[in-house]
Amino acid sequence: MKQPPYEAPNFSAKDSNGVTHELADYKGKWLVLYFYPKDDTPGCTAEACSLRDARDDIANLGAEIVGVSMDEPNSHEKFKAKYSLNFALISDPERKIIDAYGAWGKKMFGKEGILRRTFIINPEGTVVKVYGRVTPLGHGEQVVAELKKLQESS
Repeated sequence: MKQPPYEAPNFSAKDSNGVTHELADYKGKWLVLYFYPKDDTPGCTAEACSLRDARDDIANLGAEIVGVSMDEPNSHEKFKAKYSLNFALISDPERKIIDAYGAWGKKMFGKEGILRRTFIINPEGTVVKVYGRVTPLGHGEQVVAELKKLQESS
């Protein structure tokens, strides 16, 4: 895993509404880009709900949240509706973004898959914080605290 700071890899993918999201769309804003294994599974739901609950605080800090998984857009739409998720979820079925960010690798029992990772990208497009092993519960509060710390030091 690369150590920040480094230039964020570009990405382009559609959300559940068919809207394309690219890194350039977030120029001038902070971005919380998080990778998760699968919609509507226990850990991924806990993480998404934690970020949902912290979203207003994150937005007040000038940041957007975007979630990335290999799930199809219709799965994202159901997941968002079921848990009232208030941020974009983009689909990366070909693993282009997942691989570019180093969010694929060995998991438990030697299986490979999407690693639960979160990247904080500053308004200039630089990755300034990477959570390599995310604990789903309380992750939103963790991100809020880190954003405050990063903004105070910049």
